[in-house]
Amino acid sequence: MKDAAYERVKLARDNHRPTGLDYIKNIFQGFMEFHGDRCYSDDPAIVGGIATLGKNPVTVIAIEKGHTAKERSYRNFGAPHPEGYRKALRLMKQAEKFGRPIICFIDTSGAYCGVGAEERGQGQAIAENLMEMSTLCVPVISILIGEGGSGGALALAVADRVWMLQNAVYSVISPEGCASILWKDSGKAETAAASLKLTAEDAKSLGVIERILSEKELGKKEFYDRIRTLLVKEIKTLTNDFDLVGNRYNRFRSLGVSAVVKE
Repeated sequence: MKDAAYERVKLARDNHRPTGLDYIKNIFQGFMEFHGDRCYSDDPAIVGGIATLGKNPVTVIAIEKGHTAKERSYRNFGAPHPEGYRKALRLMKQAEKFGRPIICFIDTSGAYCGVGAEERGQGQAIAENLMEMSTLCVPVISILIGEGGSGGALALAVADRVWMLQNAVYSVISPEGCASILWKDSGKAETAAASLKLTAEDAKSLGVIERILSEKELGKKEFYDRIRTLLVKEIKTLTNDFDLVGNRYNRFRSLGVSAVVKE
């Protein structure tokens, strides 16, 4: 079990794994990217804009890592700055204004923790996303396609439906970070990975996600077609939900609740 969990981590980090832009290009039509947070700058680690899914307009937001060394450097290895989260929130509020469903693709080891990001309010930007997403009056679906690390991932995952790819991971901290804190030894990352319950199966059993997406034919047309079909169907279901905000609230309030044992 120890080795199996860390193998999932390595698969989630694979350079050849499809990134957010791959999903956008292969699932949606007519994607138009928007830039900037109207406060500081544009963050290339988060890509967002409007597109068409089937026949309906949607807002799409993705954390982008890139594939090549040059792309990864430009995208800051998928570690967003606060302006990236503010851009995402701007697009979400715009989507709410025009009644567009929101779809987020998440793949990050965590929000960037550099001095500049902290000076510009990294924690506040994430907190505002959590608060605002909880009250959005349009359907929100978030899909973890690789790494889902800490608040950097959660800032785009306060959704009506949270899905994970079969070999994606979702955790409060990286295995290496956890091992460094608990045992002062990042070499014990495999042991930490098993304890963190970070696999898709773990998240499903805990009620953190609703669906595990098979990685059969990963990156091929059939793979993207399958996800497109699931998204169209789920958005139709959520659009007919007349208490989106209430049900979203109940979804997150129910996490971690155990049965009360009567004496």
